[in-house]
Amino acid sequence: MSTPKIFESEYRLCLLLWANEPLKCAELARICNDKLTWSRTTTYTVIKRLSDRGVLKVENSVVTSIISKEEAQISELEELIDKKFENNITAFINAFSANRTLTEDEKTALTALLNK
Repeated sequence: MSTPKIFESEYRLCLLLWANEPLKCAELARICNDKLTWSRTTTYTVIKRLSDRGVLKVENSVVTSIISKEEAQISELEELIDKKFENNITAFINAFSANRTLTEDEKTALTALLNK
């Protein structure tokens, strides 16, 4: 099963949910109002859209995620590599590291990943 698309504004709600779940719908609406300045109706609309696409579920007014943050990140990254780098992981890594200085820990972790 592929991970459903989560658009940028929806992702902001998901970040709040992932950090605090499970949450009652009203509490999530309050947090979205505080952090994102969304109205209650906007929050409920986004909850409905994400629920319809299988990203989260609502049972007895309690919202929980179906898709984890890691699954969403991996899906988004795969889409980026496919669309922008023509599915060439080497080109992606070259572009990613071109303007960055990697720490020794990052280099060690990347080497370990590549050796796996």
